[in-house]
Amino acid sequence: MGPTELLHMSVFSQSFSPCGRFLAAGNNYGEIAVFSLSAALSPDATDMSKKPILTFTAHKGPVFSLLSTDTHLLSAGNGEISAWSWAELTKRTTKAAWTRRPNYKTSLEIPEINDMIINPKDNSLVVGGGDNDIHIMDLESGVFKSVLQGHTDYIHCLAFREREGEILSGGEDGAVRMWDSRTGQSVHCIEVFNYEECARPQFGKWISCLTTDSDWMLCGGGPSLSLWHLRSLSPTSVFPLPGCQRQAAFHQDLVLTVGGSSHEIDVFTNLSYRAFSLSF
Repeated sequence: MGPTELLHMSVFSQSFSPCGRFLAAGNNYGEIAVFSLSAALSPDATDMSKKPILTFTAHKGPVFSLLSTDTHLLSAGNGEISAWSWAELTKRTTKAAWTRRPNYKTSLEIPEINDMIINPKDNSLVVGGGDNDIHIMDLESGVFKSVLQGHTDYIHCLAFREREGEILSGGEDGAVRMWDSRTGQSVHCIEVFNYEECARPQFGKWISCLTTDSDWMLCGGGPSLSLWHLRSLSPTSVFPLPGCQRQAAFHQDLVLTVGGSSHEIDVFTNLSYRAFSLSF
């Protein structure tokens, strides 16, 4: 890859290997780079040890999403999902174990796949993206078995509420939908932008990140990052961040979030919601 391509390269996705020793990152050129974390983070690390141990082309378009299972790295681009064996990747072998395409409305449709999660209750892969629908694939058979429809614009993010067996999805339409994974029915729809304390019309209504620990949900994007109590379906805290949040996660008693306005990771304590930032 030349200097011009490097200048315009964007990393859209990343995933750790199940053993925790490797990091995969996907870019806008359809490439996946695999890094050795032990080499890159060693006290004796050199510039060479921080470079990928393997780079290969996975898709014709950007790699929008990466997800690791116990044995495979799953990558998603425009309209398709491929699986790569971690055991083979560590041996520098880059042949896809399989490639699947959801059942789109027309054969000409090639929407981007923005997010993927695993439903551990039935060992299925849940994918969402540019066709506004959620597609569910049985990982054992490789068959797409159902489609969840309800969003009116493309889907950015997914999460799984394990105790309740519910799938959560957030989209460009500003809605967070909660789905019963057994029936495929939408059981709740939260339009975050309609809540005055969360709304930021200057940024829009889209939801770009969400996560849950069953009782609580964290979501944001155009609306402010906010913490929701899912039993009452109401926001309990709105975080005073200036930018639009792209990723959010619960970690022990902390809330971690990354936005697009600065090179910072914001961290809040669950008890006081007092923030501090880590710059990079």
